[in-house]
Amino acid sequence: MAAPPLGPLSGRAAGSGARAVKLERLRRMGLGEIAGRTRQEASKWWDRMAAGGARRASPARGNDGARALERFRDGLPARFFAGAADERTAGLLAELAPEATRDVIARAERSMAGRFDLLGYCGLSFGDPVDWHLDPVSGRRAPLVHWSRIDPLDAAVVGDAKVVWELNRHQWLVTLGQAYAATGDERFARTFAAHVNDWLDANPPGMGINWTSSLELALRVMAWCWALVLFRRSPALGPELFARMSASVSEHALHVERYLSVYSSPNTHLTGEALGLVYAGTVFPELARAGRWRERGAQILAESIGRQVMADGVYFEQSTCYERYTVEIALHLLILSSVTGSLVPPLLRARVEAMLDFLLTVRTPAGEAPPIGDADGGWLLPLAARAPGDLRGIFGPAAALFGRADYAWAAGGAGPEVLWLLGPAGLAAFDSLRPRPPASAPSRLFADGGYAVMRDGWGADGNQLIFDVGPLGCPVTGGHGHADLLSIQCSAFGQPFLVDPGTGSYADETWRRFFRGTAAHTTVVVDGENQAEPAAPFTWRQRPRVRLQRWLSTATFDLADAEHDAFARLKDPVRHRRRVLFVKPRYWIVRDDLVAAGSHHVEVRFQFAPLEVGLETGPWARATGAGCGLLVRAFADVPLEASLRRGSDDPIEGWVSADYGQRQPAPMLVYSANAPLPLRVVTLLLPIADAAAPPPAVRPLVREGAGIVGIVFEDGGEAVPLD
Repeated sequence: MAAPPLGPLSGRAAGSGARAVKLERLRRMGLGEIAGRTRQEASKWWDRMAAGGARRASPARGNDGARALERFRDGLPARFFAGAADERTAGLLAELAPEATRDVIARAERSMAGRFDLLGYCGLSFGDPVDWHLDPVSGRRAPLVHWSRIDPLDAAVVGDAKVVWELNRHQWLVTLGQAYAATGDERFARTFAAHVNDWLDANPPGMGINWTSSLELALRVMAWCWALVLFRRSPALGPELFARMSASVSEHALHVERYLSVYSSPNTHLTGEALGLVYAGTVFPELARAGRWRERGAQILAESIGRQVMADGVYFEQSTCYERYTVEIALHLLILSSVTGSLVPPLLRARVEAMLDFLLTVRTPAGEAPPIGDADGGWLLPLAARAPGDLRGIFGPAAALFGRADYAWAAGGAGPEVLWLLGPAGLAAFDSLRPRPPASAPSRLFADGGYAVMRDGWGADGNQLIFDVGPLGCPVTGGHGHADLLSIQCSAFGQPFLVDPGTGSYADETWRRFFRGTAAHTTVVVDGENQAEPAAPFTWRQRPRVRLQRWLSTATFDLADAEHDAFARLKDPVRHRRRVLFVKPRYWIVRDDLVAAGSHHVEVRFQFAPLEVGLETGPWARATGAGCGLLVRAFADVPLEASLRRGSDDPIEGWVSADYGQRQPAPMLVYSANAPLPLRVVTLLLPIADAAAPPPAVRPLVREGAGIVGIVFEDGGEAVPLD
C-alpha cells in the first residue's frame, strides 16, 4: 500500500536488473494482461489530450445542490458506519476515553496551525497556504503536469512521494471532523471547507502528483466520506462545497476504475482501490456508476484477498504492516456490507479471521506487530493516534464483529475505533465478551506463509522467537519483502531484544538498499553478499528458495529446521541450513551449517533493538533491557571474531528504523570467520531475569565425526543436542 504503483512496466528503471525484470514479465504476460495494459495506456493518451487532463463531472448547482446535500444527510444511517453516523458517538467517547478525545482535539489544532504529523515525521509544514505538491523533507516540489508525465519514484524531481501523498490522503480532515463532533467548534469546520476548496483549485482532475497513484485517490475518497459525514450538520458544508466534492468523488472513482492496479501492483494497492470504489458507490448512490463501483469493488476485494492471503492467514508480501493494512481494508468492507445488507463470500470472512489469528500469534509479548518486511507507518483510516506496530485498533472492532474473546484480550479494551466503526451496538458487543488469551498452543508453525513462532505462553512478560522460514516477498515481484531468509526476532521477559531493522525510506536509494538487505537482519551473510540483489526499489534480481525440513512442537521444546539456496549463485556455491531449538521456557540454541567446497567469509549477525549491548569474556555478549537481559554466546570449530557495530556510516550497519523516514543507531553483534567450509556455528540465546547476572558455565557438545552438535551447561550437567 505504501509503495508507488510500480509494476515492472512502469516507473523509472534502475539499470540492467530492472530491464531484465521487465523483459521477463513481458515474456510471461498473457493476452488479458497485454490488452488491459494497452487499454490503460490508450486512456492515458486520451486524458492528456482532453482539456484539463481528464473527463470532468459537473457539480450540481442551486436547488439541486441543496437537495443533494439534504438527501446525503438524511440517508446516511442506512449506508455508513454506525459510529460516524450516530451523533452520540463523540459524547460517549469523551465520557469513556477523555484522553483520546483530548488527543484528537490537540492534533486537530496542530493541523489548523499548519503542522502535520505524517508517517515518522512530526510537525511538518507545507507552507501557508498549503502547497499540495511539496515534499517539505527534501524541499522539492512536483510539477503540475499530467499525472502520466510524473515518475513518483524520481526523488530528484518530486522528493519523497510518500510524504506528499500522505498529506493529500486528507486523513487529517477526519481528525478535524472528530474534533468538531466532540466540541461543535466551527473553526474546525471552516478549516475543513477552506482546505478542500483550496485543494480542488490546486489539483485539477488528472493534473499533478496527487493523481499518479490510484490508491491515493481511493484513500482520499474514504477520508472525504468520513469528513463529510462528521461535518454534515455544519453551516460550513454548504450546497456548493458538497456539490464540488461529490463531482470530484465521481472523477476520483472514474480514475480509479480506469487505472486499477490489476497488473502493476496487485497487492494492497488493488484492494485499497477496490475499497475506495465501494465507498464511492455506497456513500454517493446517486452517482451514475455507483452500483457498478459497489459491485466491482466488492468483487475485486473478495477475489484479491482470496489470492493474496494464504490459508494459514499470512499475507503474501511477507510484511506485517501490509498484512495489517489488508485486515483494515477487509474489516471496512465487512462492516459496510453489514450496514447495507450486502452479501460477503464466506471465504473472505474466513481469510480475515486467519489473518487476525496470525497477527495474534506473531505479535510480541509487549502486544505489538513485529516489523517484518516493508512498513510505512500509515493507516487505512487513523481514527486514533497509534504507533506503527499497535494492533489494538484492529483487534477491538474485530472482537465485536466476530465475537472473539481472544481478540478482545489482544485489544486491551474497547478503543475509539470500536465506537467510530460500529457505534454503541458495537461497544455493547465488545463489552459482552470476557477477554481471555487464545486457547490455542502459543507455539505455532505457519507453513504456507513461512513463519515458525516459538513462545512459552501468552503472558506480557513471556519469551518469544520468530523464525522466518518463508520466501522473499510475494511471487509477483517480492517488492515489499526483505532479503532476510532464515532470520530471527527474539523477545525476552516481554521485551524485544533481537529485531527486524525496519524500512527507513523508499526514496533514499542507499538506505533503501541497506534496510532491506541481508546484513541488516539477524541471519548469516556469506562473503558480504546479499541473499538477493535489488533490481529496482521494489524488485529483486533473484528469487531464492527456502525449504522447511522439520517442525516439532511439544510441551518441553520446539524445533524448526530450514535451509535456503540464496548463496548457490556464488562461484563456489554455499548452502545455509539453520536449526532453532527452544528449550521451554528457558533458552534457544541456533545452529548454522554452511556447506561449500572452498573457503568463505562467514558472518553470523544479530541485530538488537536500541539497547545497551556489551562484549564480555567468553566471549559473551550481554544485552540489557529494563531490569532483564539476553546473553549471547557462539561456538564454532574455528576461532570466531566477535564485534559490535552501532550507527556506522561506512559501511552502513547497526541501524534500526522504528517508523518511516526515521532511523537510529542500534547494536549489531557479528561473529565472523574466514574459514574453509563446511562450517558450523552454534549460538546460545539465554534470557536472564536479572540483567546483571553472571553468565553460566557452558561449553560446546562435541561428537566424534559430527563436530559441535549442541551445548553443555556444566553447572547443572545438562547436555542439549540439536539433532
